[in-house]
Amino acid sequence: MSTATKRLTTSAMIASFADPGQKTASAPFGHALAALAERDERVVGLTADLGKYTDMHIFAQAHPGRFYQMGMAEQLLFGAAAGMAEVGLVPFASTYSVFAARRAYDFLCLDIAEPNLNVNIVGGLPGLTTGYGPSHQATEDIAIFRGMPNLTIVDPCDSVDIEQAVPQLAASDGPTYLRLLRGKVPTVLDEYDYEFKLGKAAVLRGGNDVVFVSSGLMTMRALQAAEDLAKHNVDVAVVHTPTIKPFDTETVLAEVGTDRLVVTLENHTVVGGLFETLASAVVSAGLGKRIVPISLPDEFLAAGALPTLHERYGLSRSAITQKVLGELG
Repeated sequence: MSTATKRLTTSAMIASFADPGQKTASAPFGHALAALAERDERVVGLTADLGKYTDMHIFAQAHPGRFYQMGMAEQLLFGAAAGMAEVGLVPFASTYSVFAARRAYDFLCLDIAEPNLNVNIVGGLPGLTTGYGPSHQATEDIAIFRGMPNLTIVDPCDSVDIEQAVPQLAASDGPTYLRLLRGKVPTVLDEYDYEFKLGKAAVLRGGNDVVFVSSGLMTMRALQAAEDLAKHNVDVAVVHTPTIKPFDTETVLAEVGTDRLVVTLENHTVVGGLFETLASAVVSAGLGKRIVPISLPDEFLAAGALPTLHERYGLSRSAITQKVLGELG
């Protein structure tokens, strides 16, 4: 088969969005959790038959006596994690985001969030990080979880975010939900004098014309698109918001409350995610500001190769660049 006609492929199990030749770290969550457990004997790991595909297998190999395979029963997974937290352990429970949000919501809500237990839910395949279609694409997980009291929501950009977030999630008193990037995860933020701080946003670069407010893997895309837009003499600031709830309104509104074009970028449906989080903060602050969303549409997405899907749904760096240039006229 010629290069021109070679079909792109993808896998729900690999789910890598790294660019060819990009610097990556292997299984940053699994290694960070295993390292944390060396320092804190309370840390335990659980999964619902997805240890290998949520990088929990790294923890299981390092601490087999503190790892629990719960089988394909997400409600049981969360119920057991709640019980462990009740007796003073610090559980990290991993599954796919779709199963955590759609299948086991009630158990997370009433067993974990209502008593405000220190249970850390780790959700794999968030947003458009798999080409396997709606059964595995958790495009609405933030929208589902934002209304749950006590729950902290973290959408990390890269391996730096994940490695630094894990011990802070464990130290947080209440429940957390981490949108996991697994496998070979890009390393991006080490070049921006950045440090993950739970509940805080960070201005990664300044710019006079446009402000990107982004989370998750879309912060990587935002930084790439900012470089491309500079070639068109468009100066772009990038504000990374890894914590969606509680939202760092003070830091973000300080950047948004100017005469620059404001664009949100998220690997999530336009409904109920970062765009609406920022929009509500802007309205509540009395700012008359238009916000342009770059996000997934309010629909069930197609299956296919990730590069093709990211281009189709506007998440690629080229699509972002063209969108902004079109807005600037």
